[in-house]
Amino acid sequence: MSRLFQLRPALLVLTILSALSVSAPAQDHDHGGSTTAKSSEQEFSGDPYMLGTDPVTSEKLVPIDKQIVIQHEGRELRFNSDKSVSAFRADPAKVLTQVDAALVTQQLPYYPLQTCPISGEKLGGMGKPVDLVYRNRLVRLCCNGCKSKFLKDSGKFVAKLDAAVVAAQGPKYPLKTCVVSGEELGGDMGDPIDYVVGNRLVRLCCKGCKKKVTKDPVTYLAKLDASDSGKGHDKKGDGHGHGDDDDGHGGHGDH
Repeated sequence: MSRLFQLRPALLVLTILSALSVSAPAQDHDHGGSTTAKSSEQEFSGDPYMLGTDPVTSEKLVPIDKQIVIQHEGRELRFNSDKSVSAFRADPAKVLTQVDAALVTQQLPYYPLQTCPISGEKLGGMGKPVDLVYRNRLVRLCCNGCKSKFLKDSGKFVAKLDAAVVAAQGPKYPLKTCVVSGEELGGDMGDPIDYVVGNRLVRLCCKGCKKKVTKDPVTYLAKLDASDSGKGHDKKGDGHGHGDDDDGHGGHGDH
């Protein structure tokens, strides 16, 4: 009996250790890496609405100060009228399908990666790539299995995409001046600011100009395109200086 009592503590310890090993979570060995690792990046906040048309009517957007801007599930959308907003809210899935298709067409020519940012697999190697539009940004994945991994750490993967955009488009950037202010890039304002929006590189003279591009991306990307088609000749900025003007749109939250 005394020997049995001596063995009981050891048996209790072995039982506890065995239970802990059974309940420990299994490691994820999928090609996207461990899903249990904590993210070191913030969630991607999204790009501004990149299309120049009302998503419901397909009509050209009115001037920026008259647009109705809403946030829907973390993404920005711009409309010409309250009527368009109401039509969108009546069937958002239908409208967003059309918006996403237009954004894919718009951003695909500038997309910098030939591999999946999640797995590293070559795009097309596992069948047709998955074109995911997340908060107005096109992200191309090798398979549907990578979607959940992207959504868990969107900031990390968009940062990787941004770096690829800068690496691909930076050496061929057509302007030597800021597309907003007209200031010389790398002049008295210091090192240029590389801002990536809609998979496009916009090189700015200072952080203050980033707000203006975010507020009216269609206008400034059109200037960049005009400069590029003009064989790199610089265009004048908008002459609005660097004041930190209010970049709010007076938009409506989509509840």
